[in-house]
Order: sequence, then structure tokens, then C-alpha cells
Amino acid sequence: MDPVRHLLELAPLAGEAERGGYVVRHLPGARREGLGNVWEGEGGILLLAHLDTVLPPASPRWVGERLYGPGVGDNSAGVAVLLSLPSLPGVVRGFTVGGEGLGNLKGARALVAALRPEVVVAVDGYLPGVVDRALGSVRLRVRFFGPGGHAWGDRGSPNPVFALAEALAGLPPLVAGLEASLNASGLKGGEAVNAIPEEAEALLEVRSPDPLLLQSVAQKVQALMAEAARRHRVELSWEELGQRPAGATATSGLLRAAEEALAAIGERPLFQPGSTDASAAIEQGIPALALGVYRGGGAHTREEWVLPQSLWEGRTALLAFLKALGVG
Repeated sequence: MDPVRHLLELAPLAGEAERGGYVVRHLPGARREGLGNVWEGEGGILLLAHLDTVLPPASPRWVGERLYGPGVGDNSAGVAVLLSLPSLPGVVRGFTVGGEGLGNLKGARALVAALRPEVVVAVDGYLPGVVDRALGSVRLRVRFFGPGGHAWGDRGSPNPVFALAEALAGLPPLVAGLEASLNASGLKGGEAVNAIPEEAEALLEVRSPDPLLLQSVAQKVQALMAEAARRHRVELSWEELGQRPAGATATSGLLRAAEEALAAIGERPLFQPGSTDASAAIEQGIPALALGVYRGGGAHTREEWVLPQSLWEGRTALLAFLKALGVG
């Protein structure tokens, strides 16, 4: 029941399978299904913590009171806190796969569909954060195609890399001043410095807590890409890689419980939008939110860090939250 011990043992483990195995070994009565999700308990309240990390984990290192390492916080710390709780009547503890990257919430969506909970709480994020709105996203792969050729002999031929570069440069103004974000990564194009590429591609992500704004920006992105392809005389193709819902289902009772939970550790909740396992419940109309359970920073980087002792605060807050819901 020591979340710090769990964190130190879990943080270096790579891969959902190995991490799921750790949970199974330390959770009496745990069940595991085909996707790799692990859960224990029965009841209408489903607590979720995702097993995967954005970057491959590594052995963490201490610097003063801080523990550094990729994935040491998000969401190794959440898993450690949830695993440290005792079995409670009416509460299911779920540990999910596919919470990061292109996982598209597959684990959380599967558990929500299978268990049909009345309330879902994602155990994820920093204290005193409370995610009461789902941050929706659209993920896309965009590809530009051209004939290729010799860099000198075929000079002037359409170059898909130039088309992609011009299109990407036009993205930031699309969300300027809006409650939305755009990201581009995974850029590829060409194989030789003296050959015109036949193909260029990028991964794109649009995010917003407003579902209408989310779709509007996504449509503008596609229109901008199509115009760049036309100007550069190249072909364009799209592949949707996943969507996460935007919206909110947090009830007044859940919000009050969050306030009581944070008051138990002398804090007030910082309500904010976010993309967590709770989104899988929100799209089904199930009351849900996410509760932060540790202190740290640098999420999704190699210099991510946590204050391990803060996991005890998170554990106290999570138990107080459940008590406010009538558990225990």
C-alpha cells in the first residue's frame, strides 16, 4: 500500500505487457483481458489509470527530492497511487492500455463498454488539477506525392517536401487566439540529397475542448493542405488515425467531491480541460472527471520529474474523494 515503492519499481518497466504484469502480481483478484487491460473489484465507480507512457521508460534518477525519468509521472505515478489503494466495496480499479499516442483510448473505451460503470474517475495528472472537461482531438496522417526525379536534371518538377513545408508553416495562424492547438510531428520525406522526393508526410493533431471548434479547425487544416498541394502540383492523401471526444459530464456531486478531496490536503481544485481516460466515459454520457494525484513537471519529455512523497498526498486526496461519494 506504499505508492512510492510501487513508483520506484514500476517506473523502469517498459511496455504495457510488463507493466500490466506488475499490476497483476500486486493486485489480488485482478483480471486481465485480451487487450491487456487489468482490473479488480466490482461496483459502479470505475477508477482508471493508463499503463502506457509517451516515451520509453528508463531507470529514474534522484536529484535532491525529485525523481527524474521519462514516464515517471505520466502515468507511472497515477498507476502507483491507484495500485496502493485498498480494495473498496463498490469500486473497480482499472489499469488501461492505449492511453497515449495513437492508442486512441482503446483500453479505457473497452473497459467502460464492458463494465458499464455509473461513474468514471481517471487517476492522472498533477495536484491540485481536476479535469472536468474532455479535451477533444483529431489525429491525422497527411501525405503529399510527386513524380520524384533528379535534383538537377528534373529541376522544377513538383517537390512534395516543399508543399508539406509550406502547408505546415500556415498552420499556427489557424488557432491564434482560439481555445485550440495544432501540432505537427513525425515528418518524413526523401532519401537522398540529390533526389527530388516522391513523398512527404507528417502527423497532425488538432485539440480543443469545444467540439464545434475542434471540427472547424480540422476542416480548415484539410483545406489549407489541399491548397498547398494544388499550388505545388502534387497529390494529397489523408488518413484519420483517431479521435477523442470533447465535452463534459461532470455532475455537481463529482465537482463537490473533488473540492472535498483537495481540501483534505489543504488545496483547492484547479479545474481545467484535459485528455484522459475519463474521455471514454464522457463520450458515453457517463459522469466522469480526472483527478491529479502527484506533483511534478516535464510531462512527455525525457526530463519528466515527480516529487515521490507527493504520491501520499494524492492517495489521501483520492480516498477523500471516494469518501465524499459515499464509499467506505
